Amino acid sequence: MAVQAYILIQTAVGKAHDVADAVGAIDGVTAAEDVTGPYDVIVRAEARNIDELGKLVVAKVQEVDGITRTLTCPVVHI
Repeated sequence: MAVQAYILIQTAVGKAHDVADAVGAIDGVTAAEDVTGPYDVIVRAEARNIDELGKLVVAKVQEVDGITRTLTCPVVHI
């Protein structure tokens, strides 16, 4: 079963829409939405395992211009 996570993203002022579009185009991202509140974009992503998820976040998502901070929240099935 794939590992899924929500990635909460804070962006530079005025960059939320551009960041959501860019992150939404990354392979492994299943949804990217502009939101209001303490975070500017919320992303749903999935990968084969937790290591691949980490690589997705660090090597691809965090490289998008305009992102200032991310918080990754893996989905658990209790």
